[in-house]
Amino acid sequence: MIFYFSGTGNSAWAARQLARLTDDEAYDITNLKELPDIENAKQIGFVFPVYAWGVPEIMADFAKKLPKPQVFTFGVCTCGGDAGLTMKQFSKLYPLRSSYSLRMPNNYIIGSDPDNEDEILQKITAAREELERMAQELHRQERIYRVHEGALPGVKSRLVNFGFNKFARNAKPFFAGDSCNGCGQCAGNCPAHAITLRDGKPVWAGQCFQCLRCINECPCQAIQYGKATAGRRRYTIRAYLPRGEQ
Repeated sequence: MIFYFSGTGNSAWAARQLARLTDDEAYDITNLKELPDIENAKQIGFVFPVYAWGVPEIMADFAKKLPKPQVFTFGVCTCGGDAGLTMKQFSKLYPLRSSYSLRMPNNYIIGSDPDNEDEILQKITAAREELERMAQELHRQERIYRVHEGALPGVKSRLVNFGFNKFARNAKPFFAGDSCNGCGQCAGNCPAHAITLRDGKPVWAGQCFQCLRCINECPCQAIQYGKATAGRRRYTIRAYLPRGEQ
């Protein structure tokens, strides 16, 4: 059983690819109404994005509640570059026998433009090869720690991540411009349930996960985050996948 959380699709795609390659099943934790029955699970895996060199709150909370049977466990974090101490911190919540980081296209458009199209395609191609390598190691239930922590991982995963969770998850800068047609997709798809429609326009609560699903998936590109995202391209992995993988 592979449990995943994903904002703009990178982790969802990686989880589904691993499930296919290891003859397993992938479950979106945001769609689970209750904790799953894992009594007969032969392995348990987690796939999730790195948020400011840390574990997303929603995945951390899920892992804390999930039973811990004596089976092979692994975790994969997707990231644009380095992962810091993310996987070591997650393993304190749910002990892992194998841990990986997987480099994927950048989607944090609050900070910068997404990668260009060539870079996106190159990263997805490299990720396919890495996922096949992972799958072979998981079949053999090897103990692996292949995580690109990067420079100053402790500073990033402790101090920077603390600042992100305390200050940078502010959802108030989100707003919908004049091109918004009131479709409600952002509200319906928000994993934090932080968006409601008021007079046909989305309104954000005080804080969210900062997964950026709303801003990247808006069909009208109407959503902005203050002035930071004006003129920047949007990203979802589905635009770069064969139809059968979307």
